[in-house]
Amino acid sequence: MRRIGIVALSLLVLGAGGFWLLTSPSLSRAGLEPIPAGAPDLANGERVYYAGGCSSCHATPEQNDKTLLGGGYPLRSPYGTFYVPNLSPHPRDGIGSWTPEQFLRAMRGGVSPDGRHYYPSFPYTSYQ
Repeated sequence: MRRIGIVALSLLVLGAGGFWLLTSPSLSRAGLEPIPAGAPDLANGERVYYAGGCSSCHATPEQNDKTLLGGGYPLRSPYGTFYVPNLSPHPRDGIGSWTPEQFLRAMRGGVSPDGRHYYPSFPYTSYQ
């Protein structure tokens, strides 16, 4: 009986460790393929911006210029109300202090610069 308990506990610890290893955002390398060197492709970035509909969520409510992505739009869900973040280039309030790698990881892996997973309303799986 004791041996069964030890085996069960070992399997539980092994399973929990494997689950943590596979789901830990800080260990995830999602979206971290090498970024090409050189100047960014601004025309392609503009196409991605319009095709992805970034301003439909990230534009500041009641604002006429929908290209200024100040955030603040409320998304109501069964889990509470989430407010869409600021995507402006502001270094403190927006994403202006992010590295290109952090931006790519957020866009393709749904992981924030500090390692937290984003709420699934952010369609990062569409950009993989």
